[in-house]
Amino acid sequence: MATLRGRVLGPDPGALSPAQLEQLRNFKIQTRIANEKYLRTHKEVELLISGFFREMFLKRPDNIQEFAADYFTDPRLPNKIHMQLIKDKKAA
Repeated sequence: MATLRGRVLGPDPGALSPAQLEQLRNFKIQTRIANEKYLRTHKEVELLISGFFREMFLKRPDNIQEFAADYFTDPRLPNKIHMQLIKDKKAA
């Protein structure tokens, strides 16, 4: 029940029913599983993130947002990731 300053207004139209809550919970679980599978099968995502953090910790920029924008829009980045994938594949 929704209330307004102690007065009962009736059922909360924004509240989810128990069945809807269960459906939402299942959706969240399935989404997490799908995300985990994607990340495990796409090594380039790991390389992007680890490379970004490595550079950030080495350079310690004052403006992290600007640094991130420059890092992820660097036209050389796709080639760097591709070369790292090749290097990792040869090492395996």
